[in-house]
Amino acid sequence: MKHSILLAALLASLGLAACGRPTVVTVPAVNVPVPGPAGPQGATGNTGNTGNTGSTGNTGSTGEVGSTGATGNTGATGKSGEGTTVIVIPPAASAPMN
Repeated sequence: MKHSILLAALLASLGLAACGRPTVVTVPAVNVPVPGPAGPQGATGNTGNTGNTGSTGNTGSTGEVGSTGATGNTGATGKSGEGTTVIVIPPAASAPMN
């Protein structure tokens, strides 16, 4: 029993020694730059060149004038009337409405 207690104590000490403490890794802090206030506005740039004006198109040609049509034949003179009297009646005034 003396040997078993001694052996158990030896194994316990070796087992505890084998389990080491975890190593602590310290990560250095990273400095993040903070932007400062905006600076003054820069000077205005130069104005660009104006583009070229396009060409004017050609004027179209004028059409031709048509020729004058032919004059028709003159009609024959009518016969003189034989005792016919034409009476023209003026239009009647409309009757008053009651």
